[in-house]
Amino acid sequence: MKRLSENLKKKKLVVFDLDGTLTESKTDITSEMAELFCRLFEIRRVAVIGGGSYEQFKRQFLTKLKCSGKYFKNLFIFPTTSTVFYRYENRKWSLVYRQNLSTTEKKKIFSAFRKTFEELHYIKPKQIYGKLVEDRGTQVTFSALGQRAPLRLKEKWKKENTPLKLKIAKTLQRHLPSYEVRAAGFTSIDVTGKGIDKAYGIKQIKKHLGVSIKDMIFVGDALFPGGNDYAAKKTGVLCLSVSGPRETRKIIQFLLKN
Repeated sequence: MKRLSENLKKKKLVVFDLDGTLTESKTDITSEMAELFCRLFEIRRVAVIGGGSYEQFKRQFLTKLKCSGKYFKNLFIFPTTSTVFYRYENRKWSLVYRQNLSTTEKKKIFSAFRKTFEELHYIKPKQIYGKLVEDRGTQVTFSALGQRAPLRLKEKWKKENTPLKLKIAKTLQRHLPSYEVRAAGFTSIDVTGKGIDKAYGIKQIKKHLGVSIKDMIFVGDALFPGGNDYAAKKTGVLCLSVSGPRETRKIIQFLLKN
């Protein structure tokens, strides 16, 4: 992580990726991170974008934040790659928009996964933890070990099978030229409508929150070419690359210093 500039403290909004940035892959935010995060959105506006569903956001993130309710108005949630937007109003999380894939679109995506697996002679692991391919309404996600696989197994699978995952994603994109296909997390591949990526998310934040891109910071763990955060760079937003929650914690601590 590069040395942090004092100019960062002048930004009006901090946008975080979720998995791999605020939390380890599909695991709960730690109590230490949750406490720091609460202190951050007491003093500035914060948005979180991730590939997970709103239910996943609640489970691993929102329910762990033991903050004063009056500050939740400064927190904005964009699940499933910003195809869904929630904000805190009248003491509850309220849906602002949800851009569902149609039944026809989802059938096409599931069919493309089947074709891809057949073409690559892909054999799924003997033990799967939850769904292999999940309909998230606005997004369809493949997880090589299932949605609820233990982190240690996902880390092992990533180490041994990343080239395979990228090959699956490349083949799937060929079958779905009108959709976005992204390798995400340790074991996942996300499929959304064309143009739906982190750049789209940044633009949605600008539109709905009225914050210019020059007044934002984006923090993510996959800002390298091919990473699912890389598209954010296309918007011109100031990007901070982290290797995981430990480095994210240092950024938050820096922003909290007077």
